[in-house]
Amino acid sequence: MVQIIIAVIIALVIIAAWVIYFFRALLPAKMKGMETRAREQAEREAEVIKQKKLLEVKEKFLNKKAELEKEVQQRNQQIQQGENRIKQREQSLNQRQDELNRKKQELEASRQRVENQQAALENREQELQQRMDSLVEQERTRLEEVSGLSVEEARERLVESLKEEAKTQAQAYINDIMDDAKMTANKEAKRIVIQTIQRVATETAVENSVTVFHLDNDDIKGRVIGREGRNIRALEAATGTEIVVDDTPEAIVISGFDPVRREIARLSLHQLVADGRIHPARIEEVVAKVKKQIDEEIMETGKRTAIDLGVHGLHPELLRLIGKMKYRSSYGQNLLMHSRETANLCAVMAAELGLNPKKAKRAGLLHDIGKVPDEDPETPHALYGAKLAEQYKEKPDICNAIGAHHEEMEMETLIAPIVQVCDAISGARPGARREIAEAYIKRLKDLENIAMSYAGVTKTYAIQAGRELRVIVGADQISDQETTKLSDEIATKIQNEMTYPGQVKITVIREVRSVSYAK
Repeated sequence: MVQIIIAVIIALVIIAAWVIYFFRALLPAKMKGMETRAREQAEREAEVIKQKKLLEVKEKFLNKKAELEKEVQQRNQQIQQGENRIKQREQSLNQRQDELNRKKQELEASRQRVENQQAALENREQELQQRMDSLVEQERTRLEEVSGLSVEEARERLVESLKEEAKTQAQAYINDIMDDAKMTANKEAKRIVIQTIQRVATETAVENSVTVFHLDNDDIKGRVIGREGRNIRALEAATGTEIVVDDTPEAIVISGFDPVRREIARLSLHQLVADGRIHPARIEEVVAKVKKQIDEEIMETGKRTAIDLGVHGLHPELLRLIGKMKYRSSYGQNLLMHSRETANLCAVMAAELGLNPKKAKRAGLLHDIGKVPDEDPETPHALYGAKLAEQYKEKPDICNAIGAHHEEMEMETLIAPIVQVCDAISGARPGARREIAEAYIKRLKDLENIAMSYAGVTKTYAIQAGRELRVIVGADQISDQETTKLSDEIATKIQNEMTYPGQVKITVIREVRSVSYAK
């Protein structure tokens, strides 16, 4: 058994040795042959691929060559066509050049003929002038012999006679124009005024500054007053107004001379009541905030008004004054609406009269800025407004129109009377200003009665809605020097005894009439 196993092991060892020999000796040679055959086959395939690629490249080359030859041929054709066109143009230019040369020769020949004719005409003109001078001299000598006057004397007499005739004709023409102007001036002025009012017709509703604050119920009045009145005192101190809380149901009266302060107080009360927190610290905070809002609103109102009217280049301070007009009223007529209406009336009337409507509109808008100053001036509002306009670089004609619209300054331009008239139209139209008819009539009668109380006064007329009082005196009772004293006395008495808006102009008229009858 052991021998068999040993024999088997020896056999296996021999087989293993034979296999190792086979792989080491015979397998590399076989592998080498296979590699050689694979390499030869790969070389053959590569050669085939190379030949195919060469054929493809040659084919592409031939195609590209054909395309290039075709493109070159087309370009050669285009070049040939361009050369043909250039040759045609050269031929055309040569023909035009020949034509121009021919025309130039003809023109030169014509010019030469004209020069010859002109020279002949000049010679003929000289001959005629010489003959004319000779004839004029002969006629002059003959006239001097006949009339016995020299040329200078005859000329002077002729000029004098022409002057007299021209003066007579001019005077007659001037008289005709003056007569026609007198006949049509009144009618034309009425037409312009009526047409202006119609073109700028506005509503007669009146806008007022609010001075009464309405409440939902009377229980809020106690909270507004506060403990021992501390809230209402703080509100009055912060706004500069007087807050009147009385028995008027559901209302608090705000009293103050400055409409802007009244508006600040009203808006502050509105915010405090809506918020519910009413105490001194909160009141000061709300009033400060409302003041800032009102200042911004005033500036915005001024800018918007200037833009709406087409008035540009105004100083920011003038825009602020225009915005303040929103909170000022005169006899119930809002000052800003009055100024806008006056500006539009001025523009239309200036256009009708052939003047500059932009300047007239600018003057009409600014004519009452003296009514809304930051401080209280002693001068009349028209003069103060002119001073403000001059201060903020407005032109002299605008400043004069502002200062002269109540005749407190001499009118220097045609814009000034237009502003005056349009201001009166805006203030006097129906519904513009609110005033009790009885009080208005009584004020006019009082004006007339005061003037009639003086000796020597025969008639009195209150005109222009009580802004002017005309007093007619007897010429045999009052002298010219006494009329000035009388007007001053009447003005002083009116100031002391009456209450009236604006100012009243007193005009004393002394006239002498002589009447005779032809029988």
